Amino acid sequence: MVFQRILKRLDYYLLASVTVILGFGLVIIASATHQGRYPYAFVEKQVIWIAVGIVVMAFFLYLDYGVLMRYERYLYVFNLLMLASVFLVGRSNLGAQRWIPLGPFQFQPSEFAKVIYIVTFASFLSRRVDNLKRFRDLLLPLAYMLVPMVLIIKQPDLGTALVFLAVTFGMLFMAGARPLTITALIIGGLVLVVGGIWAHLRFGVPLPLLKGYQISRLTIFLNPWSDWRGAGYNIIQSQIALGSGGLFGKGLFAGSQSQLNFLPIQYADFIFSVVGEELGFVGAVVLLSLYFLVLYRGIRITSLAKDNFGMLLAAGVVSLLFFHVLVNVGAVSGVMPVTGIPLPFFSYGGSAVMTDLAALGLLMAVHVQRQKIMF
Repeated sequence: MVFQRILKRLDYYLLASVTVILGFGLVIIASATHQGRYPYAFVEKQVIWIAVGIVVMAFFLYLDYGVLMRYERYLYVFNLLMLASVFLVGRSNLGAQRWIPLGPFQFQPSEFAKVIYIVTFASFLSRRVDNLKRFRDLLLPLAYMLVPMVLIIKQPDLGTALVFLAVTFGMLFMAGARPLTITALIIGGLVLVVGGIWAHLRFGVPLPLLKGYQISRLTIFLNPWSDWRGAGYNIIQSQIALGSGGLFGKGLFAGSQSQLNFLPIQYADFIFSVVGEELGFVGAVVLLSLYFLVLYRGIRITSLAKDNFGMLLAAGVVSLLFFHVLVNVGAVSGVMPVTGIPLPFFSYGGSAVMTDLAALGLLMAVHVQRQKIMF
């Protein structure tokens, strides 16, 4: 009976859009990775992770999300312990210690930390809605964010740290913080970062939270040809792929940049470049239109939530998805720094896709359970 009511009240526009993105992603992953002895190994693994993610999504969809408020403190502490565990048992890869090995798979705590943080911060803010008008009212919420964020920066994982910032400001806005105050904080933070990097490059001022390669990533997009064999290589190859696709693209499995492995990590961070090269401007617009529909439905669910906690949960999920799409597409297009943020539901990666589906479960739960007051 409960299951039938859930099916009846689902947002099928949202669910259909995500389903198409997942299927679209599998096709592009297959195109980007089909070389070698096991041409569809990446696709098979992604299908397994999607299946697990659907189970997690169903769990959150069935769960009364209000119950999660009772466990805010426990979840927050668990999140910190999970993030800290990578320094004890984590595996280093590409200069970062973010993954915990689980047999043939790798578990990335910082991905799951995003959803847990949305839950705990939504509970935290739901008790302070409309009491965030002054700047000093924001100090405690910012400190709440800063503790897990520092652990993520230390891994180092600058991209996920930026996600935490985006989610925090999105949820603060929905909780009643003044837009002018949020804007001032964002501009002030940007001025500090840009000023710090300039002072480091100009006068050698140390930046303890940023490593040399991270500073290079944050600045090289301004002129990637200044180091076209090094830090600028990824951006240049991505722009070549996007530009060569034209209107309709070169066709699936026919992109030279992706098929000849000029594109770096073409199945994950730069997967949007594969879409642009093989399916052209039309394919890219179709994918972005699907994301627009997902975000639109998410905003609608946020505005119609039955309580503050549900509203903030939905706002956190929408902020998460929006920032991921914005930064990933901006990075591969060469107009934003490359920070390693994947495309939601689309990029290859078990931790990422399971996190996305868990977040989707929370978002749809807010929609489904909001309708209880209407019957």
